[in-house]
Amino acid sequence: MTTDGGGSGARRPLRAAIVVNPVKVDATKLRGLVAAAEKAAGWGETMWFESTVDDSGQLVTREALTQGASVVMAAGGDGTVRAVAEGLRGTGVPLGLLPVGTGNLLARNLAVNLSDVELAVSIAFTGSDRAIDLGLVTATRGDGSVEEHAFLVMAGLGIDAQMIAKTNVKLKKRVGWLAYVDGIGRALPALKPVKLRFRLDGGPWRSTSAHTVIVGNCGLLPGGLLLIPDARPDDGVLDIVALRPEGPLGWLKVWNKLAFENGVLRRSAAGRKLIDLNNDVRSVSYSTGRDFELTLDVTEEIQLDGDAWGTARAVHCRVDPGALLVRVPRTT
Repeated sequence: MTTDGGGSGARRPLRAAIVVNPVKVDATKLRGLVAAAEKAAGWGETMWFESTVDDSGQLVTREALTQGASVVMAAGGDGTVRAVAEGLRGTGVPLGLLPVGTGNLLARNLAVNLSDVELAVSIAFTGSDRAIDLGLVTATRGDGSVEEHAFLVMAGLGIDAQMIAKTNVKLKKRVGWLAYVDGIGRALPALKPVKLRFRLDGGPWRSTSAHTVIVGNCGLLPGGLLLIPDARPDDGVLDIVALRPEGPLGWLKVWNKLAFENGVLRRSAAGRKLIDLNNDVRSVSYSTGRDFELTLDVTEEIQLDGDAWGTARAVHCRVDPGALLVRVPRTT
């Protein structure tokens, strides 16, 4: 495929770019797949960039745009995908998803093939574009400093963030997302409710406590766990879930809600009627909105798309509707 160049009648081929996390991805085989796909699609030579300790992908993505990239592929973990998405926010240039990370959270939620990297590369050159929302989160640290990042799937605090912070990095590299099970075991001994104040869409401030608060743009986790069943990546709103286990059977009720009700009963009309008859709305509660603010009594661990993001004493989440294009398989 070619495009007009400068109105002079000359034509130049489209070019893709790829941002690689060299710590997580060996690009040797990937280079061959990309070269074959670009040739088959009639594109020019792909531009290659690497993330670094100082730049997880945002800056090189912007450099790729400056050099005329028509699509930017992310080859790394969920952090690399998130960084490239930040760089592409609002540009109209699509993100190409390559399933080479541990969680592949966005790819899972968009039903992108997770086992065929060659197919994913081909889709980056020949697929169609889908507009999805971005979540934006501003964290106020304990020292008063403020930092903002985007998230594609979920941002959270409480046990999920503690679990991620305590997950063994070497174990995660060997066994993937199953390493989070070890992280849960490390987090549980220190588990306690988080006291917080919150407000939704500029409404009145309210006080509560919860073991976990998660703000989601998508709802599916690794292992097929449907944490937020009504979350959609392109509905223009964020979904907020709070986990509040009470009593000796509290966590059992939470697990029943997430694994059985969300994963099994919601698949049928009869099952959904059974859910409606369940009056336990406190252990797992859901709400939706475009703007969500919370403040904490003490600093707490927070996470973005499965990556630890330090601690914060206040968090402000909001949605940027349709801010990102993602390259997906072309439908006939």
